[in-house]
Amino acid sequence: MSAGPAVDPRGPRFAAILTTIVLAVVLITGWWPLLAAQTVVFAIGAFIGLKPAPYALIYRYLVAPRLGPTTEREDAAPLRFAQAVGFVFALVGTVGYAAGVLPLGVIATAFALFAAFLNAAFDFCLGCEMYLLIRRIGPAGQPT
Repeated sequence: MSAGPAVDPRGPRFAAILTTIVLAVVLITGWWPLLAAQTVVFAIGAFIGLKPAPYALIYRYLVAPRLGPTTEREDAAPLRFAQAVGFVFALVGTVGYAAGVLPLGVIATAFALFAAFLNAAFDFCLGCEMYLLIRRIGPAGQPT
């Protein structure tokens, strides 16, 4: 079951690049309000949809018109799951930083950064692969 229409795969990779930059800045500076903003970005992509997600809007209106159309499409469901995983790590990181539990904030942010970097640099969506693995090993007929 799809979470919506298929998307241009260049958009999620662009979002991963921006996410990598944001998370790297958070790790360098420890500025948790920026991580909280990234948490909101993940939440929109995971729980509202990819189309209204902030990085998707930037891609759609500023980047995609310069690239031209593509016939390649990707299912939105794994991408939304990946956004949900990012949301969990960013939320834990935000809580860790805000509560003064620096190791928790750093470790959770580093995990999110690792996943975003894999997608940005190598076009490997760790959350998407997790989604596909869960679908394969999950009970037959289980809706997702």
